[in-house]
Amino acid sequence: MQEYNESLGLSIPGHVAIILDGNGRWAKKRHMPRTYGHKVGSQVVEDMLSVVDDLGVKYFTVYAFSTENWKRSTEEVSTLMGILRTYLKDCVKKSMKNNVRCRVIGRREELSDDIVDSIINLEEKTKNNTGLNFTIAINYGGRDEITRAVKKIAAKVKSGEISCDDITEETISCYLDTWELPDPDLLIRSSGEQRLSNYLPWQLAYTEFYFTDTLWPDFNREEMIKAFEWYNKRERRFGGVVEDKA
Repeated sequence: MQEYNESLGLSIPGHVAIILDGNGRWAKKRHMPRTYGHKVGSQVVEDMLSVVDDLGVKYFTVYAFSTENWKRSTEEVSTLMGILRTYLKDCVKKSMKNNVRCRVIGRREELSDDIVDSIINLEEKTKNNTGLNFTIAINYGGRDEITRAVKKIAAKVKSGEISCDDITEETISCYLDTWELPDPDLLIRSSGEQRLSNYLPWQLAYTEFYFTDTLWPDFNREEMIKAFEWYNKRERRFGGVVEDKA
């Protein structure tokens, strides 16, 4: 699914997943509230959509709000929800203009009705777009996603629709939120942290991990290209062995 970008001389990963980290620290360094960092960070996401589309990425998935983020202060959660409300509404017009297909993954039960309505509207309006596939993880947790998938499969087994012997890795993948998406080729996490934070644990089994000290609000086209240059130096074996060419 990779494309070769001749101007850069690089193979471009087909699916890039991002953990947007460092918004709060970026704001603190500027003596601003953490909420300001989130607002700037949301604009960087918008900028990166144009960047990855231009570079040749086909699927772009971002971690916007985790199931654990509810533990943050009431003010910060309220601000994040406000940013999501605005972003989801603005995203419809921009996505239609740029032919972007949008999906939202994660559990929707805890989200307010107006946010769920905006998610449904965004997905419905953009479902026939044929350009970049943009996925936003909202109230998402990898373990929660797998738990929900297991419950659905268990219900199918109980009803006799499938048997235990029918269950394969492909079966489980088909019941995940990402069932329509290929697994990511490259994961990028900003701000220097080196952990998955419950993000796409099933899907990232053979993904290349790139960690950068750059805080997310400072992330730009040059930083994305640096990640792709690093990716091009990797040998993706998928559990196999690369034969010695000597």
